[in-house]
Amino acid sequence: MTERSDLTPELVLQAYAAGIFPMAEARDDPEIFWVDPHRRGVLPLDGFHLSRSLRRRIRRMSYVATADRDFAGVVSGCADRDETWINDTIFDIYAALNARGHAHSVELWEGQHLIGGVYGVAIGAAFFGESMFSRRTDASKIALAFLVHRLRAGGFQLFDTQFITPHLETLGAIEIPRETYRAQLASALTGRADFQTLGPGLPTADQVLQRSTQTS
Repeated sequence: MTERSDLTPELVLQAYAAGIFPMAEARDDPEIFWVDPHRRGVLPLDGFHLSRSLRRRIRRMSYVATADRDFAGVVSGCADRDETWINDTIFDIYAALNARGHAHSVELWEGQHLIGGVYGVAIGAAFFGESMFSRRTDASKIALAFLVHRLRAGGFQLFDTQFITPHLETLGAIEIPRETYRAQLASALTGRADFQTLGPGLPTADQVLQRSTQTS
């Protein structure tokens, strides 16, 4: 366990580079523990999968996608559930990483209302997805589609999802052994990528759909 006072942005970045990440047991639990799964979830950037129904939803959507416009709002949205691993310490650490340019978010807006999003940490050419949320049908999946487009445009090599869920499996995420993950991580950490390649905006829905080559 790690106390709040011992957790720093520098320590968290070192942990990610070593293949581990922090979590809390619950929103009100002040302690942090470190996780190093035996099998790791990753989303191959050239294997992102959009079903026909999700393609139709993206093509017809009236939502607006942005990047790093409301990082705190996205983290708060991810924590707004009955059970969460995001306590105050986690929130503050990722806010500090965002201020230093190491943590990023993609937001989905309906007018002025934040209806979905995803956030994570970037080091080298590796992106470590942390969490996502949805307040409209498929909003988190749509935000993830825009994130994948941005990561590919920025030259990222590895998209770490940490764990596998049925939600992520439908989008093409797979599970790999720890040793395989660490080899991919080591390679990605030596690479160079830029989350801000596309600026503060995000591509159009048609551009996102053109990037995805897999359908069902």
